[in-house]
Amino acid sequence: MHLQYIPDKEGKTAGVFIPIKDWEKLKSKYKELEKEESSSFEIPDWHKNILDERLKMLEKDPDNLINWEEAKKNFNL
Repeated sequence: MHLQYIPDKEGKTAGVFIPIKDWEKLKSKYKELEKEESSSFEIPDWHKNILDERLKMLEKDPDNLINWEEAKKNFNL
């Protein structure tokens, strides 16, 4: 396993970088890691409510939708 230790400003180890291949091996060996990982990506209720509102708006007026290329032009991206 090839780990990279990430130091803070004082040179103390503050984190660890695990290459994705090694991470996948760890998850297959320790199943609780995968459960922990999936629970950290849960959408909060307040955000779900906003998404539900936007989906209702889309159902009521599907013609009010613009594609990504048009949206980028509107914001000069």
